[in-house]
Amino acid sequence: MTSARTLRAGRRTVRLHRPDKVLFPAGGAAGHTEGAGHTKGDLADYYRAVAPFMLPHLRGRPLMLERHPDGVGGPRFMQKDTPDHYPDWITRVEVAKEGGTVTHTVCDDTATLLYLADQACLTLHRWTSRVGGTGGVTHPDRLVFDLDPAKDDFGPVREAARLLGELLDHIGLPSALMTTGSRGLHVIVPLNGRHDFDDVRAFAKDVAETLAQSRPEQFTTAARKKDRGDRLYLDVQRNAYAQTAVAPFSVRAKPGAPVAVPVAWEDLDDPALGARRWTIVDAVEQARTDPWAGLLRSGRALGPARRKLCALRG
Repeated sequence: MTSARTLRAGRRTVRLHRPDKVLFPAGGAAGHTEGAGHTKGDLADYYRAVAPFMLPHLRGRPLMLERHPDGVGGPRFMQKDTPDHYPDWITRVEVAKEGGTVTHTVCDDTATLLYLADQACLTLHRWTSRVGGTGGVTHPDRLVFDLDPAKDDFGPVREAARLLGELLDHIGLPSALMTTGSRGLHVIVPLNGRHDFDDVRAFAKDVAETLAQSRPEQFTTAARKKDRGDRLYLDVQRNAYAQTAVAPFSVRAKPGAPVAVPVAWEDLDDPALGARRWTIVDAVEQARTDPWAGLLRSGRALGPARRKLCALRG
């Protein structure tokens, strides 16, 4: 077994320890051929290849890091505070929490991404706000709807995404679609960063309730699982301060190393589309197709959309 590899990333050199350590045991994700599993070296190679596409979605954003030092079958650590032993060149941001502060890691470059891979950080969960954004970390520039099915059935997810996209179009908000690498889809709306978290979450809740009320037998906004039954959950809880959503192109801690991948709206018509459609083997190929094509570059204000939504709801 190789004890270490040296990886070059710009001006930085990152030491990858135990690159042959298996993090994802043999057994593929749905739709993929089972193989010999994926190692820490495979994880680092994927993150280095996808970095040009992934970093624009990470820069300036506090992260919660999902670490699996012994692979997906071992203990999981959800890390918010940046350890003292992390290199000085890794960006940090101190943010307020109840009773104090927490210093989050921020991934601004490829070297940081590789260092996190060495720490067996499989998944990067990002804030929906940015340091240095229009309103800072208290004002999100992304709104996220998480379409969470009651069971592993992608049909309701596909239908919910289509209807939600049509509703957002009707009230004048552009949106982008992303597989989660787990069970559902995320629908993401770019914001101008001038609304605080409470305002954004309240608006997201109104949109979700509008959709749920139109199809009460299919969709729900009930936070408690026991109240959902077999209905798909339109989750807007990620739109609160200090909450996170999986970052585009993040690997998920699931068999086969599936990846959360941006997709185009027309991909909903593809029968092969599923939450775990792409893995670290082919996600970079999908990234090169640029499925969002600048869709999130122009953030919107919620005022006009809110007025249209109110009119729609009567």
